[in-house]
Formats: sequence, C-alpha cells, structure tokens
Amino acid sequence: MKTTMPLEGVNVIELGHTVAAPYAGMILAQLGANVIKIENPPTGDYTRGMPPFRTDGVSAVYQALNRGKKSVLLNLKDPKDSQSLRQLLKSKADVLIHNLKFGAMEELGFDSEALLHENPSLIYCNVGAYGHTGPKKGLPGYDPLMQAYSGLMSIMGEEGRPPIRVGVSITDQAAGMWAVIGIQAALKEREKSGRGCLVDTSLFETALAWMSVQFASYDASAEVPKKEGSGLAMMTPYQAFSTKDDYLMVAAGNDNIFKKLCQALGHPAPLMKDIFIKNSSRVQNRPLLLSIIEPIFKTQTTAEWIHVLTQFEVPCSAINPIDTVVRDEHTKALGIFQSSPDGNGNICGLPLSFNGIRPAFESAAPKLGEHTVEILGN
Repeated sequence: MKTTMPLEGVNVIELGHTVAAPYAGMILAQLGANVIKIENPPTGDYTRGMPPFRTDGVSAVYQALNRGKKSVLLNLKDPKDSQSLRQLLKSKADVLIHNLKFGAMEELGFDSEALLHENPSLIYCNVGAYGHTGPKKGLPGYDPLMQAYSGLMSIMGEEGRPPIRVGVSITDQAAGMWAVIGIQAALKEREKSGRGCLVDTSLFETALAWMSVQFASYDASAEVPKKEGSGLAMMTPYQAFSTKDDYLMVAAGNDNIFKKLCQALGHPAPLMKDIFIKNSSRVQNRPLLLSIIEPIFKTQTTAEWIHVLTQFEVPCSAINPIDTVVRDEHTKALGIFQSSPDGNGNICGLPLSFNGIRPAFESAAPKLGEHTVEILGN
C-alpha cells in the first residue's frame, strides 16, 4: 500500500546544479512533491560526470542528489525552450527553486518579480552564494569557500595544524535544507493568503548559522573561539582520546556524567579535586584535567573502554569508518539505507519517518531529458 506523503500534489520546478538546490529538490521529491528538474543540453547537471559511477554508468553523486525527480532538457537561451519553461511555470508550478549564479535568472528572463506577477501563487526560492545583498553578492560561491569565509574552518582541526574543512559539503546541503524549510513555511502561508512569495537563502548565511553558538560566545566574552580538535570549548571532557589500539570519543557532557566517568576510571585521586566538580571549573582547568585522563585511556583498547564506560552509563563511541557504519546492526535496524528500484546500488534515505514509515526510494535519478516529451508534449 502506497503511503500518502505530505507534499503530494505540490509541483516543483528545479533549476539546480551540483549540490545545494538539487539536494533541496531531492528532499521535496522524497516528501511527495512532483519535482521537475530542468537541465541544460548537452550534458545536464555537472554531477552526472562525477565519479564514482555505478555498474550502469550513472554517477553515484547524481543518484544521491536527484532521485525521485523528472528530467526535462531545455536550453533557456533558446526563445522556444525559454517560452516552454515560462508556460510550465505559469500553468503548473507551485514552487521554483534554483541555485544559478547571481543575476543569471534575470539575464534569462526568469527574475522573481516577473514570474510572481505572472503567477502570484508561485513560491520562488533563491539558493545563493553570498546572499541577495551586500558587496559580495555577485561573486561565485562554493562550499569550501563558505566554510573558510564564515569562520567555520577557523575552529576546525587542531592548533598549529593546517586548516581543514568539514569532510562533507555541509553548507551546500544545509542550504538546501534551509530552502526546504523556507518553502514549507511559504506553502503554509499560501494556504491562508493564497499568495506566493520570494524565499532567499544562501551558502554563506547557512555557514554563519552553523556558527551561532560561537558568535554568541564571542559576543559574551570577546574571546575569539579557537580550534578544539575533537573537543568542545564549552565543556570537558568531551572529545576523542587515544586508547591502547585506536581512538575513543567520550561525551561527559554534564557534572553527573563526569561523576560516572570518574567511577569508570576507578576514582583516580587527582580527579577528586574540588576544581573538577563543576563543568565551568573543569573548562578553566582543562589542560590539568586532560593530563590526568589521557594516560588512563591508553591502558586499554577502545573495545574494552566501550564495555566499561557503557556499564557506567558514560556516553562514548568508537570512531567508525564508513564501511563499519554501513554494516552496523543499528544502522541496519533503522532501514535508512535503501536499494535503488533499478537494482543498481543503495542510497541513504531521508532521516525522517511518518508514523514509523520512512519515505520510500520509489524512482531512481532520471536519465538526461527522460521526461521532456511527457511534460512538454513536444
């Protein structure tokens, strides 16, 4: 029995490439929307050419970001194709989402003012680079640039080591999520007013939002947050520790858990000092605290420590590589990895369930232009 999804009946036109807008479109599609992806000839979305490739030659990246959509091939610099899209937007679209470079939609004749005039109920969503205003609004933007410019990379890694970025395209994908949040809010408002609106988000604003706690801390203390490695400036011990054979992540996030950690470590006398009772004091005395704990963790293996800490209800985890995560029994129990309907690989599904049912992987990413005739009729 097919489950009705929340956005069933919502028609979305996506002019997206690479990650941000396609990720938003994928989420909307998985939630039931009819997402029509407009691709430019002759090659379509850039990710179609990104390795690795599945056994059928389809990019795994493209599949992950574009499953559940329909593909229409249009050259928007061609007047006939441009008119086809304009008619589609006017007659069928509830939502338009794009991440073209700043000014490109205006150059193509698809600016928000014109389209909202033609279709007042349209929700027009820009997923920009640096945002819709400001001196950098016209510059191109990519995920690592935003991690750098926003300050995110300034707190990544360890002091004295080269800069590193978050290993996934976190600002791209999160910008896509903010786009979905904005679109859903606009759809809700449209139910009351009958009118659409312009929704703006960007990679830079998204990266800034990730830094909300650090900005608030700086505002309160005037101290510039620094690199904390695997740790967290606001609490300790809350980081990875080297063990006899590997590493172990420990999250003693409050005073009660710290007491349990002390029990698990055998109540070493140096940890019983008053300066370690409260988290605020532990943070002030972090180097001393770590100098006591680190040698203890090196006495046993990661597996042995997990066994001990779990008995004392101290949150902890091994630092798992990807292949371990895929095989993990808890991961399997969640059923979040879903097989492609065409039998060519698996993807990670949405981290959402409705009444215990996760949105299904019902259709693979479309072939280039696969649905052009079906949708446009020519």
